[in-house]
Amino acid sequence: MIKKILALVISLGVLGFASAAFAADPVPRVVYHINDSEHQALGGLRNIRNQLDTAPNTKIVVVAHALGVDFLMSNYKDAAKVDPLISALAARGVDFEVCEITLKNRKLKKDDFIMEANFTPSGVVRITQLQNQGYAYLKP
Repeated sequence: MIKKILALVISLGVLGFASAAFAADPVPRVVYHINDSEHQALGGLRNIRNQLDTAPNTKIVVVAHALGVDFLMSNYKDAAKVDPLISALAARGVDFEVCEITLKNRKLKKDDFIMEANFTPSGVVRITQLQNQGYAYLKP
């Protein structure tokens, strides 16, 4: 009986320590999911800017796949609107990740993208990984 009580106390202590460590994390983390550049990119970039203006220590990763990768391409039709925001946000530490499955399916090359674009093997897998690491999920 004493062993069971001791095991319970130790388990609760470990759980309490883990919870306190997670709650004490001073850096908020957010993943923005973009899968439609035309309808999500500009608004999403503005949301990210506003978030960093209010909470400048936030760690933000933008994951783009499907039609959401277009705003990170060098020939994007609205580049004049989004490129200055992307550059400014990248300078503030925002990571922009492009799904390589999308590249393969759409026959795109990494050279088609602006310099701020990074690449990840799978956009949806990356979003899942980030959520499992405590990132909040936002979809503009």
